[in-house]
Amino acid sequence: MTKTDSRTTRMLRIIDRFPRLTVTVLGDMVADEFVYGEIARVSREAPVLILKHRDRSVVPGGAANAVNNLADLGVTVLPVGIVGDDEPGRMLLQYFRHKRVQVDGLQKLRSYRTVTKTRILAGHTHSAQQQVVRVDTEPEAEPRPRQVRDLITEAAGFLKTSDALLVADYGYGAATPEMLKALRGSGALNATVVTLDSRYRILEYAGCGITAATPNEAEVEDALGERIGDDPDRLISAGDMLIEALGAEALIITRGRDGMVAFQKKQEPVEIAIHGPDEVADVTGAGDTVIATFTAALAAGADAETAARLANFAGGIVVMKRGTATVSAEELRNAVRSA
Repeated sequence: MTKTDSRTTRMLRIIDRFPRLTVTVLGDMVADEFVYGEIARVSREAPVLILKHRDRSVVPGGAANAVNNLADLGVTVLPVGIVGDDEPGRMLLQYFRHKRVQVDGLQKLRSYRTVTKTRILAGHTHSAQQQVVRVDTEPEAEPRPRQVRDLITEAAGFLKTSDALLVADYGYGAATPEMLKALRGSGALNATVVTLDSRYRILEYAGCGITAATPNEAEVEDALGERIGDDPDRLISAGDMLIEALGAEALIITRGRDGMVAFQKKQEPVEIAIHGPDEVADVTGAGDTVIATFTAALAAGADAETAARLANFAGGIVVMKRGTATVSAEELRNAVRSA
């Protein structure tokens, strides 16, 4: 058996273990709304397009998209977060119930506005539609201390039967370094795999017991205050600095069409070329797919490189789909086999 055959067999075995896994997702639940319109004409009131409304859809985004991806990979997933008692919040809950995802850990609050990212897409009949503007609806304030305590309690309860904790911090307050420290201090985590996707404060999770993180290149540059550009030495140096600062066991830096680089303590970094064609359909939510697959693979016993390769396959599949999308276990198997 060649080295490639051995790697393929190993990845397929990891995917086969997904249905035996349970992952808790603590994070900011987002509703991704897509409004589709057909270009009719240019307005006389202002130099803007007038669109005839054709369709609308609301799907899980942010941490909710990570939940959705884990569910479609066959993993038992336990989401912990907050939604508002509004239409987007109710639609997220209905979506998860339809997929038989447990929603007991999701607080529905009248005082909270569900984070909603509305994308307006325009195009002509029988042509691809392009995003022309995005409107974000956000809560007026972060969760209150009592609500945060409830989130910690819910997560601690779920972690008793979980193989991993995925933390998706989009900056809205449902996942913070302080909450993770509280979980670690309570003994709820123990030897649980803990993965992190933090948009704005990844370094604040230093000392929180992170197993692995999946920042993109721009997030690494912001965190370290250093421009990487096309310099491979700077990229490797940045990854080494970040994994050491976090005290993590592994790290993958995603680089869009340039693929990703996987870092593991005391091992040489591994560059992984993007899976699939360079021309993509939509990158919306691809990072959520990557961390969901990476988390499931680590929880199933994969080493960092194998988990990163599986996440790379998943990311390559999902960017060929329109809108916020997911990857199924069968799609992932087929990609591994064909590669």
